[in-house]
Amino acid sequence: MKLSELQVKEFVDLLASEAAAPGGGSAAALEGALGVALAAMVCSLTVGKKKYEEKRLLIESPLERILDIKDSYIDVMVRDTEGFNNLSRAFSLPKNTEEEKEMRSVAIQDGLKACTMTPMEMMELALESLKVIEKLVGNTNNSAASDLGCAALGVKAAVQGAWLNVKINLVGIKEQSFVKEYQEKGEQILRKTIPLADDIYSMVLNSL
Repeated sequence: MKLSELQVKEFVDLLASEAAAPGGGSAAALEGALGVALAAMVCSLTVGKKKYEEKRLLIESPLERILDIKDSYIDVMVRDTEGFNNLSRAFSLPKNTEEEKEMRSVAIQDGLKACTMTPMEMMELALESLKVIEKLVGNTNNSAASDLGCAALGVKAAVQGAWLNVKINLVGIKEQSFVKEYQEKGEQILRKTIPLADDIYSMVLNSL
């Protein structure tokens, strides 16, 4: 069976369709999952190899955490689409009376907050992912070094995509304390993740 015939194809086709979800948030989460999956592959290609036996303890613990992060990315990928669908339903609520308008407004605000918190989780996962990947550079199977660089790029795409999704939802949120908190948190994570991803990529590139 061709790789393109697996479930990947169905996801990509759905992403390319007129359906509004999954969208950029779920795609960003998948990019993160693919990034850490590559890092896990590199670890697996290292553990158990006699040549890298002295590195085993440096690899086994990060590998366990990376696999957990991979699953977390898949979870937030699903929840991102669910959150968008819930928000869409909120916008479709009736607004004929003042009571209906109030209920609709509350539902929309709750939906926007949920759609902000999920990509923020992705950003937090990205920071942790890159910290783990950084420790792997120079300690894994040399023949798979390039895959660690690709892993960092995947996670970088994930955090940048997630930030865009945070930003677009913050625009509609009325609670300014929430907006301020998530704006500052996102900017702080970006300041750490982007340079770290670029450093990992450069270290890998210079080692080839």
